[in-house]
Amino acid sequence: MKLDIIVIGGLSAGPSAAAKARRQNENANIKMFEKCRNISYATCGIPYALSGVIKTREKLLVVEADLLRDRFNIDVHLEEEVIDILPDEHKIVTTKATYSYDKLIFTTGAKTIVPKITNLERTLNWSPCRTLEDFDKIMKKGAIDEAEHITIMGAGLIGVEVVENLIELGKKVTLIEGGDGVLPMWSSKYRKFAQKTLEAHGVEVITNTFVKEVVVEEGKIIEVVIPSKNVVTDFLIMSVGIKPNTDLLIDKGADHIRNGALKVNEKMETSLPDIYAAGDCASIKNTLTNEHDYLPLGTHSNKGGRAAGANAAGGNQTFKGGYKTAIIQVFENVLGRTGLSSEYLVQQNIDFKTNLIITGATPGYFPNQKDLIIETYYDSNTGKIFGCEAYGEHGVDKRIDVMSTAIYGGLTIDDLTNLDLAYAPPFSPAKDPIVVAGFVSSNALNDDYEEISVEELQQKIKQEPKENYQLIDVRALLEVSKNGKIDNSTNIPLDEIRALYSTNLDKYKETIVYCAKGMRGYLAFLQLKSKGFKNIKNLSGGYMVWDLLNNKSVV
Repeated sequence: MKLDIIVIGGLSAGPSAAAKARRQNENANIKMFEKCRNISYATCGIPYALSGVIKTREKLLVVEADLLRDRFNIDVHLEEEVIDILPDEHKIVTTKATYSYDKLIFTTGAKTIVPKITNLERTLNWSPCRTLEDFDKIMKKGAIDEAEHITIMGAGLIGVEVVENLIELGKKVTLIEGGDGVLPMWSSKYRKFAQKTLEAHGVEVITNTFVKEVVVEEGKIIEVVIPSKNVVTDFLIMSVGIKPNTDLLIDKGADHIRNGALKVNEKMETSLPDIYAAGDCASIKNTLTNEHDYLPLGTHSNKGGRAAGANAAGGNQTFKGGYKTAIIQVFENVLGRTGLSSEYLVQQNIDFKTNLIITGATPGYFPNQKDLIIETYYDSNTGKIFGCEAYGEHGVDKRIDVMSTAIYGGLTIDDLTNLDLAYAPPFSPAKDPIVVAGFVSSNALNDDYEEISVEELQQKIKQEPKENYQLIDVRALLEVSKNGKIDNSTNIPLDEIRALYSTNLDKYKETIVYCAKGMRGYLAFLQLKSKGFKNIKNLSGGYMVWDLLNNKSVV
């Protein structure tokens, strides 16, 4: 008797599941249902298709339905929506018929959240930007050809990518975010880096703000109303978040997390018999917290769909989960992250240390060297790596992938110093930034070296009398004159520390040293420590990070 497998949803996880099910079981009857007319297109590419970086709409189409039909013998049903599932009877009901299944794979994805906004229902010139249908609407309504100003609601990955591509087209853009910064997956420091980059390219960024109303004339939005002002605009793009399309199974009692994403195990099985789920409708395990998490990225959709398809067809594959590795380009800069954030570690009262370095992504002698900011979070006792964030123009992707692999392998910061990473001048210095991060973190963990973050120094300056500590700038006088300094700091260049420390500094007072990026501050730390200074710290990232977070410059 042949196995009847039904796949609901044809975007990412669904085709992956169907194709893997066929490779697993040549004799199974496999049907796939998609309520729209397209399957397997690149949602992540839509922002880049708006600007023409991806030249045509057709380039977004990854797999055609006929390929699944002809090559994999999948019975693909387009524009046939599943309207009910009967788990006890092992049947689904569509807009056209009822079908039986032995195994069901649920890959219905998620939909854009549209908040309640007064007058929005009266308008034509707005759209989400998540599906191919959304892309078609944006193009049809003239947003790209006719609009001069476009407002984006939501500063997550898609929202920021849309902003960048619209600016590249020459549009004026306002970005409105309800949270306290753009790109909420990243920590506060990196959110600020990204926001400053956006603003430097002419984007108006408004945070901690929600849109409650739009002003409409002749069926079109002409103004977006926020508490501080009205934003005059020609088009509104909605990207405030997504909600998993899971009502069909939640109504049947399927276990789910708070946002409605279905809980699945490592085999992608839901709590309902013979029903699997994958993609943006599923909640997979965060392998670092061991809790169900929502990680709606194409990488997880494809891996989860593949495992679900294999197991539904009689295989035995697992997908353990993920731990929030992500990357985004923001004009010339790139932000990457992996693992646990510093904010999560603080919230969970986990004892950890943090280390931030600024180093060249390539050697100083090689043309066009760019700085790379890397921050590592690790266990205060064992040195096991918890997470990492990075920012810069070049080499972020490589370093984040190395750190992601290190986290998966359970490596410590000491292990980083022994990694054998690829080296040639166009790609890396002889001491790769990841190795340098290991060296500096090992110093802090093993050699009584201590750093203070820019955020901690900001709090100290706000809360403590300046007489309680001494803040020493060890850069050259010309650097200080050209670039500025931290208020209330005293300039003693590194090469003069040995001669002047006894007359200018109090070894019994808390001492904070800083330079441009951190290295000279570390050398000053060592010199003062050798002279009997007991309470001394080096400012991680030096004046460069201070300037980035407190002034208007960007890397």
